[in-house]
Formats: sequence, C-alpha cells, structure tokens
Amino acid sequence: MTSAEKEIVRELDDIRERLARLEAAMRTQTPLPSHHPSIRDDPFWALSALKERLSPHGGVVFAGAVNSPAGPIEWQYGLTADVLVERDWGANPGPTALAALGSSVRLRFVQAIANGKETVAQLAESEGAGTTGQIYHHINQLVAAGWLETRGRGRYGIPPERLVPLLVILLAAGGPR
Repeated sequence: MTSAEKEIVRELDDIRERLARLEAAMRTQTPLPSHHPSIRDDPFWALSALKERLSPHGGVVFAGAVNSPAGPIEWQYGLTADVLVERDWGANPGPTALAALGSSVRLRFVQAIANGKETVAQLAESEGAGTTGQIYHHINQLVAAGWLETRGRGRYGIPPERLVPLLVILLAAGGPR
C-alpha cells in the first residue's frame, strides 16, 4: 500500500469514528417534535418566543409576514420595555405619523393603495372620496408622515417597511370593523 493509500485509509477510519460518535450522541438525545407548534398548540406562541429572548425588564415586538400586491413583505421591530418607556413619546415623528392616520378617509385611501390602487384617479372612483384636490391633500399628509411614498408620476404606494407597522397600529386600535 502506498503512502497516499495509507493516508486515505486513516482519513476513512477517522470519519467512521466521528460518525459513530455522532450516531451515539443522537441516540441519547430527546427526539424533536414531529411538528412545529401552532397557534392551536400555544395561542401565545409569539409571546412565548419573545419571553425567551427578553431582558429582565420585558419588551415589545411587532412583526408580520404579508403578501402584498408589490410582493411578500417580512418585517419585525422591537425594543426592551425600559428603552421604550424612557423615550419621549411626544417627539416627532410619533404624533405626526399617528395624526396622519387619524382620519377614516385617509385610512380608506391607504387601504385602497394597499389593495393595489396607485393613482388619485383610481382613488377618486371610491364612494365618498371627495374632489381630487381633497384627495391630494390627504395623500400629501400621508406622504409627509411616511405612510405613503411617490412611485413615479402620480403613482403612490406604501413603503414596504411601513406596511406591517401600519397593520399593527390598525390591529392595536381594535382592528378593522
């Protein structure tokens, strides 16, 4: 046997030994569940996962996975409770962003845009939309607050990083009725 062949035999023996150790370790471990926990298994699955990662002071997280007309969006954000409580809640952009959503007309426009409408002309087709001047006023307020963005000449959309936070705010406010 050549020295190269002897080296291959040594490597194979080493691999066999490592494989045997891995297989032995696998036999002594607790088997993983055959399914992932679902909402039926644990209605607080998100909270349970959050608590595993929190500081002693607690924390808040919001997250979502949404299939939008623009494509799939996955987003999450969180802060520890102590950091969140210490921040100035009255500082911009908080009040401005919330105030921009404080109109049922604006929320309907944002909803229409989330569902694929992009232009003021399309929004004007909605019942109770008002004049194009009124629509532009509302749209400009939503753009200034960051809830909408301009996507070319006369087209608007929801920035992907704002869709999940928007849905979280709606849910926290009592959800759609």
